[in-house]
Amino acid sequence: HHLPPSSQIYPIHLPRETRTRRALLICNTKFEHLSQRNGAEVDVKEMTKLLEGLGYRVDFHENLTSQEMATVMKKFAGHKDHLTSDSTFLVFMSHGCRTGLCGIKSRNETTDILSLNTIYENFNSKRCRALMGKPKVVIIQSCRGDNVGSVLVCDSTIPEMPTLSSDSMIAAGLEDDKIREVHLESDFATLYSSTPDTVSWRSPTTGSLFIQSLVKQFRNHAFNSDLQEMFRKVQYSFENFPQQLPTQERTTMLKKFYLFPGH
Repeated sequence: HHLPPSSQIYPIHLPRETRTRRALLICNTKFEHLSQRNGAEVDVKEMTKLLEGLGYRVDFHENLTSQEMATVMKKFAGHKDHLTSDSTFLVFMSHGCRTGLCGIKSRNETTDILSLNTIYENFNSKRCRALMGKPKVVIIQSCRGDNVGSVLVCDSTIPEMPTLSSDSMIAAGLEDDKIREVHLESDFATLYSSTPDTVSWRSPTTGSLFIQSLVKQFRNHAFNSDLQEMFRKVQYSFENFPQQLPTQERTTMLKKFYLFPGH
């Protein structure tokens, strides 16, 4: 097993004893107007066990409104432990729609929805300096619409990303040559449980197919595979299940992220 040159791998400077890896896990199971997500408790248990095994202390929150989710995220982004960490995992489990994740007061696709943008905005280089240049892994288990992936083909366009004006970019760092300009959004890797507009499948007894697969692949390969390679293995595990395909999205990883680079 040959590792790429160290310049292409995210550095993990601190020894395990002084490293303070933290992960955020938000799971909505009971909703005021939507069905209960039976089996989600299995996902939480398995995911927590996995993250703790990878050396992360897990901050767990359940049954939040979209506003509460945003507040929890903001607080987590400001945690001082990130300064002495090398990375973070942000895991979200809920009902969802095309535009985002459902808070517990959701009625439809417009009320009580946490926009996915909020995740990236809270942890970008401007808002979360402590994690600048460090891997931020986003895992999302939710439906993204009502379509079953194998039957309906959807050509809807993906909303355009906001562009920064060149003026604001120039203003960012030219007065002082000690100020290094950095990408506003960088070093994220996102794995979504399904493609846009499609449903994600969950068993009331064994939990979501996506989380089951993700936990299995990470357990088997975290010691020798980088993160995106493991994401691909999760995707590949759905090869014979045409109803759902996990998707890598909004990924801005510039290097390879090995959870245990010393092995």
